Amino acid sequence: MIEGIGIGVLFGGIGLFLLGMLLMTDGLKQVAGPALGRVLTSSTQTRLRGLASGMMVTAAVQSSSAVTVAAIGFVNAGLLTFSQSLWVLFGANVGTTMTGWLVALVGFQIKVEVAALPLVGLGMALRLTGAETRRAAIGTALTGFGVLFLGIGFLQQAFALDGGALDLSGLGGGLLSVPAYLLAGMLLTVLMQSSSASLAVTLTLAHSGVVTLNEAAAMVIGANIGTSVTAILAAIGATPNAKRAASAHVLFNLLTAVAALGLLPWLLQGVDLLGNLFDLEDSPAISLALFHTVFNVLGVILMWPLADRMAAQLKRRFRSHDEARGEPRYLDQNVASVPSLAVDALRREIFRLGRKALSAAHAGIARLAGQPPADVDGGYERLGRAIQAFVAGLGRASMSGSSAEALATLLRVQHYYDNCHEQAEGIAGGQRAAAGLADPALKHQLLALAAEADELLVQLDPAHAPFAPLAGHQSTRFESHYEALKANLLAAGADGRLDIEAMDALLRSFSALRRTVQQAAKAARLLDQLSPG
Repeated sequence: MIEGIGIGVLFGGIGLFLLGMLLMTDGLKQVAGPALGRVLTSSTQTRLRGLASGMMVTAAVQSSSAVTVAAIGFVNAGLLTFSQSLWVLFGANVGTTMTGWLVALVGFQIKVEVAALPLVGLGMALRLTGAETRRAAIGTALTGFGVLFLGIGFLQQAFALDGGALDLSGLGGGLLSVPAYLLAGMLLTVLMQSSSASLAVTLTLAHSGVVTLNEAAAMVIGANIGTSVTAILAAIGATPNAKRAASAHVLFNLLTAVAALGLLPWLLQGVDLLGNLFDLEDSPAISLALFHTVFNVLGVILMWPLADRMAAQLKRRFRSHDEARGEPRYLDQNVASVPSLAVDALRREIFRLGRKALSAAHAGIARLAGQPPADVDGGYERLGRAIQAFVAGLGRASMSGSSAEALATLLRVQHYYDNCHEQAEGIAGGQRAAAGLADPALKHQLLALAAEADELLVQLDPAHAPFAPLAGHQSTRFESHYEALKANLLAAGADGRLDIEAMDALLRSFSALRRTVQQAAKAARLLDQLSPG
């Protein structure tokens, strides 16, 4: 009976810990998310600065995945090189060890009823009274802290009731114990999809005396390997740079794990020396937290001479999808986890969508003017569907007011580009009528307006954002020239100089061209309102 209760409390404790981590990281990401870009782009000029920024930001937001996604986004945008981003990723691996210190130094020291429950109450009070404000995000983070500590309390109770729940000594002693506990750490991480939860279980086992320090250290190494599986799963369907980052993460963890296993006895001796040097409490949990940090720092040292070669190899792999296929370049499930970064990635993808729409318009104008058709940047429909699917999967509840406003603006921009793309085929509809036009003055006016629209669409292309102030003035001038051509076409049709059917085809073509210019100009004005970050 006690065994059943212990297992139930264990599952409940893990669930509460995971819920606490989720709430805490969500709140911290909302508070610190907009600052991720400023910190990472201004602090990555050297290896050491990139390493430090990765460590600092990960420790602040308690989410290495958020930092990884931010780094990938900046590589995609050309703000970071892939080589620079590697050191941010390695720093994030070291920064994520802060969770172990949080559990070891605070989680086992507080009384749940004295600290954890008041944190939950205070956090929810802030969340309920500050909806749609920064206070709500802080409240979410505080609630997460409290729930996390509740989870740790239940984990301690579970192992007090049934200390042998994870006793793997029956699998064999000596040399077999380390592989057994290594595998246990891996499986826990893969099953819970959280190395932090796996680490909390391991720290609690060590703190409760269920496993030895050597066995717990093997579980910690296994947890690090287990995160590689999570990284591989996250890379499925991701952008090429996300796949490269996941590969770097896997290589870092595997190399570090192999080195840590080979040096395990000496690393534990080094941890004892460091604990004495810094006068740390003689506690298995603190020793494990220190071990976790030490062997991740060891990984950074091992990567120091290998990083450039690794970056060069990874750049040659996972080539970008052919843009004509309409594959998203910036959007995947990883970037969706940080709303501010998700909106920025969406903005970049809609820039690509706009270029595809206007590429089709340029091709239509070329055909109308009797010129060789321009190359069309294809895949518009496929990319549009990918954007819609990404937006549908975004969590609106955790999105700040500014991000939600930017999202609404981007959806309007997409609507305008959809209209531009729909008009592209109609622009070329008067091709035959234009080629057979006998009136040289009218034909000259027609070709001049087509060339004017073509030049105006070049200026309104998202690739040229921010847009030139002249674009608005030229749109007005184009409108007056369009009205003049329309009047002349109607007059030519009325006095018999132009066949009525040809007149109608040309009017429809230039009406489609006019609408394309109008919609592109509206999209340009909205894009200019959005910050480039």
